[in-house]
Amino acid sequence: MIERLADGVMALDAERRIVEVNDALASLVGIDPTVLVGQPVAVALSPRNSEGRAILVDGWDRAAETMRAVRAIAEHEVLLRRADRSDVTVLVTGIYERNEHGRIDGAVLSFRPRARRRDASTSGIEIVSTVSHELRSPLTSVKGYTSLLINRWDRLRDDQKKMMLEQVHHDADRVTRLITELLDISRLETGRLVLRRQMIDLADVASTVVEKVGMEYPDLDANVEFPADLPSIYADPDKVEQVLTNLVENACKYASPAGITVRAEIGEGPERSVAIAVGDQGEGIPIEDLPKVFTKFFRRSEGRPTGSGLGLWISRGLVEAHGGRLTAESIPGHGTTFRFTLPLTAFEELHGTDG
Repeated sequence: MIERLADGVMALDAERRIVEVNDALASLVGIDPTVLVGQPVAVALSPRNSEGRAILVDGWDRAAETMRAVRAIAEHEVLLRRADRSDVTVLVTGIYERNEHGRIDGAVLSFRPRARRRDASTSGIEIVSTVSHELRSPLTSVKGYTSLLINRWDRLRDDQKKMMLEQVHHDADRVTRLITELLDISRLETGRLVLRRQMIDLADVASTVVEKVGMEYPDLDANVEFPADLPSIYADPDKVEQVLTNLVENACKYASPAGITVRAEIGEGPERSVAIAVGDQGEGIPIEDLPKVFTKFFRRSEGRPTGSGLGLWISRGLVEAHGGRLTAESIPGHGTTFRFTLPLTAFEELHGTDG
């Protein structure tokens, strides 16, 4: 089956030895598959991260080893050593295989050659162009209101001043979010995202998000449904707020600010987690578009397609960095629900307090 794939594919065992490799990867590195199988990947291909540091030598990624919920491997750049001793830069993604105790039994990795420099440069230009366009609107608003406040302070009523300052504050938040997203793109793509975890109350985060989004959408009508016994989560509060904000704003833009639900529930099964779902009552996402919603720059033509087209792609990366999953379900004509999970066991697994 893997021989039919255009991308290079490799399977590793628990000790990071190569157990299977397809011809596409063998061709990429210029080494016969029979030579690769059985060797430690660190020896056979000398994988290094974007900073040149050797990886997969003594263990797996630390987050994956300490958190049983981590299964997906976010796409990142890796250098591989070819047979002629030259290096090739590839984009790697994949999944971890775990046993019934949650320990890593191996991994299946997919390798794709990085786009040529001109293509990569074009992508970078597209990101800068998109984000620059998104920055223009809030900055124009900030400039206009501050100019009015400076030049007409004595002639403005207190309620007018308050309204203008609130809008400036809101637009400053928008600029901060856009810059954060731009930085997150770089960190996610290079595997350098750092989470500043603490125990957080998800109900408080959800209420804050609804309040802030309500400033941009005054007719927002969102029903927040969180069980009273919902436990706290060990996560980065800013990143969780960023994900939830993207999902609520998307519901407003592509469906309607009315009839939105934000609910949480405790997941069942061996992988203990909390699931947070944001649902709308819009027209739904066409079946052909559903697989595309988490790709860069994708914006549906329905609704009010504003924004960078990067929010959902970034959100999925942030959720996966926490060891969770972000998915979308939609029934045309009956609305869309985005759901993301966060592990309940993150603190114990990261700090080794579970024995």
